[in-house]
Amino acid sequence: MEYLPWALAAVFGLLAAVLLVKIRLLQKGADEIAEDFAQRLATDTNTVIGLSTRDRHMRKLAASINVQLRLLRQQRRRYLMGDRELKEAVTNISHDLRTPLTAICGYLDLLAREDKSETVAQYLSQIENRTEAMKQLTEELFRYSVILSTENLDLEPVNVGGVLEESVAGFYAALTERGIEPVIQMPEGHVVRSLNKAALARIFSNLLSNALKYSDGDLEITLLETGEITFSNHASRLDEIQVGRLFDRFFSVESAQNATGLGLSIAKTLAEQMHGTITAHYAAGTLTVRLRFPET
Repeated sequence: MEYLPWALAAVFGLLAAVLLVKIRLLQKGADEIAEDFAQRLATDTNTVIGLSTRDRHMRKLAASINVQLRLLRQQRRRYLMGDRELKEAVTNISHDLRTPLTAICGYLDLLAREDKSETVAQYLSQIENRTEAMKQLTEELFRYSVILSTENLDLEPVNVGGVLEESVAGFYAALTERGIEPVIQMPEGHVVRSLNKAALARIFSNLLSNALKYSDGDLEITLLETGEITFSNHASRLDEIQVGRLFDRFFSVESAQNATGLGLSIAKTLAEQMHGTITAHYAAGTLTVRLRFPET
């Protein structure tokens, strides 16, 4: 009986050692699953998660994750295929529409030179206006297809403030016509980033067009030394749900006329191609679009 405590201690020690080994194996298996899972998500590969441990519970977990990974891979491929088909459709449609629209505009120009009654002239004027609107929408669609097909932009040092001033100057007449007097705040020194000047100007142009559509009569633009640019204005016609979808392709608020819903989507695509980010926030009736170009 005097050996019983020692025997129990030895048994408990052995059990503790076995449990410790078991825990270590489970930890190792969990680490392997986590590492492999992150790699499988980052790459498009058919390789499944593998384990060095023989523990049946960890292997069951890995097998279950592998099933979900296969489903996720199938969905990703369907999405990429659908996205590619959509881009091709946009390109083809924009090309197909441009040709007949050009012919229509030509015939309208010829009709405008002919003698006609006042009523016919009014009808013709309406047709010309709607045709011009359709032409603008088609051009926007075409430019969007070109941007999607361009994977890499040529980047060079660009004075962000200079491009911003040029863009605002180009929209100044349209802004003041709407009663919008833009307030611009910029640092004294130049803010230079590695960007594509034409793409940056296009982003600013689309953001200013957005302000023309939705501003209640104000616009504040701020450029910081960090490379952050904000466009802020009161927009009572918008709400948080609409603002959350502003960057979605083909989304257009009902109050926006002659809109494809591509302007801010184009801005987002161009910003990301230049390693920047663009976000929109709505609070207290104010829309704030924030554009960031960090130093690289």
